[in-house]
Amino acid sequence: MKKELFAALSGALALLLCTACGSTTPDSTAAETTAAPVTTAETASDAAAETAETVAAEPVEFEEAVEAGSGDAILYISDDEWYVQYNGSKDDLLTYDAGIAHIDGDGDYTVSVNVGTKGAQFDITGDPDSDYKCGGIDFAAVKVIDGTKLFPDMSIEIKEIRVDGKPIEMTAKNYTSSDDGIEMRSNIYNHVVSNFPEDAHNAEGAVTGDFGEYSSMIINPDDFASWTTVEVDFTVTGTGDGTPAEGEAPAESSAADEAAAETTAESAAE
Repeated sequence: MKKELFAALSGALALLLCTACGSTTPDSTAAETTAAPVTTAETASDAAAETAETVAAEPVEFEEAVEAGSGDAILYISDDEWYVQYNGSKDDLLTYDAGIAHIDGDGDYTVSVNVGTKGAQFDITGDPDSDYKCGGIDFAAVKVIDGTKLFPDMSIEIKEIRVDGKPIEMTAKNYTSSDDGIEMRSNIYNHVVSNFPEDAHNAEGAVTGDFGEYSSMIINPDDFASWTTVEVDFTVTGTGDGTPAEGEAPAESSAADEAAAETTAESAAE
């Protein structure tokens, strides 16, 4: 996706044109001691035109905004101010190049976010080449949109978490649950939960009792003091053959699937 940097262009043109059109009475004392270059309307106009041509010829290449759909797993995450986050929306600051995984059966998957993209840097700082880093963490979980409806026996086991490419220690095991009866998720860092939800489970069955071996906070927040990328590897079990539960609509097909179906239909018509 391309965005023209109109703000930068407008600022440059305004500055140059004001320099060209304005008149200044030089200080005679300074003139006697310093031979300053003279800026004329013609030279300023030429410079403005050159700037406009350069900016117009070099648009910034932004990454695609990623919006998750039914059956997609995402890394639902927020910094410690709930400012920079991703919850599957294309309007989230971490939407650019977000790593989502469509759950189509038991297996290994990875989800991720990256604040180092040009899109995120531009939305946060106004400069696509900035080096903004997220500070702290207030919430994180692997979430499967419509997961409870599609695969009610699904279990998510988190295998590894990497911050800026470096694996971090997990301080407890994760469990799987659904807070709303629609989405299935596994908490990585949720300090609001004080005990296991009623439907907390893992691949072996229900998880009950007090937090101990299993918890809603399985990482040390100090490992997220300053971060750019977060990646989470996890294994899904309990989906059966990958077919949605009876009575539930299947997840939306991908663009590639739709294109293949259209091609097949056209071939059959011929």
